[in-house]
Amino acid sequence: MDINEITIIGGYNKNGELEAVKELTVKKGEIFGVVGATGSGKSNLISDIEQLAQGDTLSKRKILINGEVPSVGMRRDPRKRRIAQLSQNMNFLADMTVEEFLLMHAKSRGVDKEGVVDEIINLANNLTGEPIKKDYNLTILSGGQSRSLMVADVAVISDSPIVLIDEIENAGIKKHEALELLAGYGKIVMVITHDPVLALMTDRRVVMKNGGMTEIIETTEEEKKVSAKLNNIDNWMLSMREKIRHGERLSLNDIVIEEL
Repeated sequence: MDINEITIIGGYNKNGELEAVKELTVKKGEIFGVVGATGSGKSNLISDIEQLAQGDTLSKRKILINGEVPSVGMRRDPRKRRIAQLSQNMNFLADMTVEEFLLMHAKSRGVDKEGVVDEIINLANNLTGEPIKKDYNLTILSGGQSRSLMVADVAVISDSPIVLIDEIENAGIKKHEALELLAGYGKIVMVITHDPVLALMTDRRVVMKNGGMTEIIETTEEEKKVSAKLNNIDNWMLSMREKIRHGERLSLNDIVIEEL
């Protein structure tokens, strides 16, 4: 099934009041943000989407796929679920190499593509300052390496057209590039974030308050330019972090950031 869009039909906030946003549709290739204060209901919204809720959660929201109610199989059978979820707390537990894992995943998904392991590792290494090699054991990967590998894996191998990302701002990867990679592979990307770099690079963002969707904000071109500038600073901070991690000393000469 080719999923081109996902629609959220509004339900109720924590006070039992109808959500201000009655309907929200996110299309293929779009990066959509979910913003709001702690406890505002961001994670519950993502959970409703992950479950393909049909009025059977506390919010009473309903999720449509291509404008239709998803099948029972898509909702209940993990093998038919077309949603991938990435969080900042992901780590591998399997005792195998990076290459073994990627080949196994590709085979399980029916992906018979020459050079797929090298493609994924190259993409992952563009997202992290800590290079990944195919003979590395999964269990020794750092948090940043693990998340960059999973982002690249979801983009290339996973047949999940919907990707839900829960606060990767502290994930130790190049966040801007990670979202652009997923969207470039035609995924529907929804990201929970407090980070202005991520929030402003989305096409639109929904504001959550008191457990309900209150407003949809269209991202302006000026905001996207602000996001790009902030991303330069973010990548600079990442490079400084890597220098510290590798035992290098810093000096005032390292404080050179592109003029805002």
